[in-house]
Amino acid sequence: MRFMIFVKASADSEAGIMPSEQLITEMGNFNEELAKAGILVDCDGLHPSRKGARVRFSGEKRTVIDGPFIETKELVAGYWIWEVKSKEEAIEWVKRCPNPMPGTESEIEIRQIFSAEDFGAEFTPQAREQEERVREQAKKNG
Repeated sequence: MRFMIFVKASADSEAGIMPSEQLITEMGNFNEELAKAGILVDCDGLHPSRKGARVRFSGEKRTVIDGPFIETKELVAGYWIWEVKSKEEAIEWVKRCPNPMPGTESEIEIRQIFSAEDFGAEFTPQAREQEERVREQAKKNG
């Protein structure tokens, strides 16, 4: 099972305050543990929302909204993608994570990523083939 793990933003991360050397070291050690355990697929931190944008869809209309975005507690500061056996295993790994926003209350969200089987009959053989082609191209893109 694949899970996306979201590190929620804080006022500091949204202000562009970079983590301390100690936190970088602790997170690096944690990421190394994840990699050695064979569950780490990908991970990265994200720039503050002031450098981002959103596109709102309303029928055929598209509206671009530039950051920053107000609700810090709803924003993401970073992520991991893990391949684990269960949500419970993902929870246990998250509980071992250093506090990503030291000096403040912080939150990490765990969400399962859909697999082809989750879509049922609507995910036709043609759609499966297309999905495989896209994934292969994405790997090549690196």
